[in-house]
Amino acid sequence: MLKIEMVLTKKQLKQFIMLPFELYKDDPAWVPPLIPEQYKFFNARKNPYYLHSEVQLFLALDGDRVLGRISAHTNTQHQIEHNEDIGFFGFFECVNDLSVASLLFDAAAEWNRGKGFTAMRGPMNFSVNQEVGLLVDGFLDPPMVMMPHALPYYQELFAACGLQKTMDLYAYLSVRYEMPERVQRLAAAIEKRAGVTIRSLSKDKKQMRKDIETVFEIYTKAWEYNWGNVPMTKAEFDHIVEELLPLADPDLIFIAEKDGHPAGFSLALPNYNEVLKVMKGRLNPITMIKALLKQKKIGSARVITMGLIKEFQGRGIDTLFYYHQYKNGLPKGFFRGEFSWVLENNTMMIRVAEMLDAIRYKTYRIYDKQI
Repeated sequence: MLKIEMVLTKKQLKQFIMLPFELYKDDPAWVPPLIPEQYKFFNARKNPYYLHSEVQLFLALDGDRVLGRISAHTNTQHQIEHNEDIGFFGFFECVNDLSVASLLFDAAAEWNRGKGFTAMRGPMNFSVNQEVGLLVDGFLDPPMVMMPHALPYYQELFAACGLQKTMDLYAYLSVRYEMPERVQRLAAAIEKRAGVTIRSLSKDKKQMRKDIETVFEIYTKAWEYNWGNVPMTKAEFDHIVEELLPLADPDLIFIAEKDGHPAGFSLALPNYNEVLKVMKGRLNPITMIKALLKQKKIGSARVITMGLIKEFQGRGIDTLFYYHQYKNGLPKGFFRGEFSWVLENNTMMIRVAEMLDAIRYKTYRIYDKQI
């Protein structure tokens, strides 16, 4: 007998977290998240998202067997930014059974209706500043750091349950062993014409903190006009910095300045999913040794975000950032680079990716559902 349960106990949370380990056990492209980090993520005392929005997790069960999961959540930051009363869902995982999927989406819809919403959007885990979208193309390659994966039949379940596409997000892959000549040629001209200087994140701890504050300032200004943008609270930004800084390579984080004032920034991370892959979700002495060995051999990186203050957009500064990413990344052995995600209507960034001869190798989809 199929049933839906709200996640209210430690046992249910464990079932929620562990379900993907069963569903993806035969999928070589899946990257298991660290189980202890998942518990922290869903802990309202440790995740600042819970300070401004509400979350409810659900399980679909047949007797004691877990068949699916989903989250329903509000996003007050989205409502403030876009004046759009809409609820959200995320963390969808499900066996290939339409009746189970329908039960999950109905539970999320009912919860969101109870909050006064007439539509819901997702998958968002929990917001655009985290893992976003359903993978609908590019299932053979493992996802890069902070990008989701999915089973191919999910898009069929979404469509059958009445969800409709709202926006596609693209991931572009560049495989390079040397600096692209075109980028090298353009970089010098653009830097001179734009009158900006590009520098890496400082390795001095005191100055690094100032640089991080600068990045937050630019991020807030640069993304305010983007579709679906949700500004992070200061608490969320500090939390993400605390999580990502140990993984970051200052040589892959850049700040553009004009006359000493910030104009933009670019952030790339080594692809630590290569490390997570060998850890299999577990944190113990054996997996730590495997992680340390693998960490020295990471061969890919993801350009996670790039932002330019409005007055500096359209001047080719994004190409300058890519030039410096190649310049600093290639000697470190980062020969595979992902630029993600890019909105399907962001023609400027799509042109830049194509100029770099990057190929669109993954597509993620955001859906809406009237409720």
